[in-house]
Amino acid sequence: MLKILAAAALLLAAPAFAAAPITLSCTATTDCASAFVAVSHGFFAKHGLAVKIAPIALNSNIPAALMSDSIQIGGPTPSVFLQAVDGGLDLVALADASVTNRSTVDGAASVARVGSGIDTPAGFVGHRVGVPGIGAFLDVLFRQSLIVHGIDPGRITFVEVTFPTMSDALKGGAVDGVISANPFLARIVANGTGKVVSNFLADVPDGEPQILYASTRAWAEAHRPEVAAFRAAIAEGAAFVQANPDAARADVAAFTKLPLAVLNSMKLSWSSAAIDKAQLDWWVGVMRGQKMLQGTPDTASLIPPE
Repeated sequence: MLKILAAAALLLAAPAFAAAPITLSCTATTDCASAFVAVSHGFFAKHGLAVKIAPIALNSNIPAALMSDSIQIGGPTPSVFLQAVDGGLDLVALADASVTNRSTVDGAASVARVGSGIDTPAGFVGHRVGVPGIGAFLDVLFRQSLIVHGIDPGRITFVEVTFPTMSDALKGGAVDGVISANPFLARIVANGTGKVVSNFLADVPDGEPQILYASTRAWAEAHRPEVAAFRAAIAEGAAFVQANPDAARADVAAFTKLPLAVLNSMKLSWSSAAIDKAQLDWWVGVMRGQKMLQGTPDTASLIPPE
């Protein structure tokens, strides 16, 4: 009888929908720790979701992967997301992955090649600087920091360099600087190929999205129960990351294949799940100031209801 009651309880607790498998893609950083944790610790499974993590090299490739349905959920930066929307792609934001926080501003930095003679942000003028995606989060906010300090980003040549190849690009002289984030930032400094010039995230308000989880509108509308379940699981994952950073580092290491020793030496991105219109509005303001958007997206329509 007890076994029958237990089985009945499990059936009652199970989601009242049959969820299709979901492929989720993020770049190999700590920003998607909430998703990594949700897989490892069963938060997705608890909410009836079968989620597979698929790494992606460039953040800017995520919108195309969503539109082709090779992935169902991706972790683009807000800038990549908004540019895709501005360009006509019908994407929606499901949840935050990570947000800016004063305690983690040293998790990203502008880095100069050792021996380049660059010691200040103004020193990058006239040089080639590698970014992990033109129009990506770090690229936009570094340019914003330059503007805040009276430096014209148009006088710097920006090129795309993936996180894993940044150290080699500096060492080989392909670029004189990079805009990087941990754990790659820590490895560049430890290897002696680059030195930190500025922690430019100090110029950004707290609570603004760094990475968000997005899907196509068509997928979100066709899978409303899954969207609600995804948000609930990500909220649990974000809370776990904040409460258990050491365990979360192990999950990040498992999914990104980054050495745990490197991850243990750094802070994780600040995980947060809830996304709102004001956050997207802030990004729209920054991007319009940099002439990165042709129009003004209707941000209220970009967050689907439960």
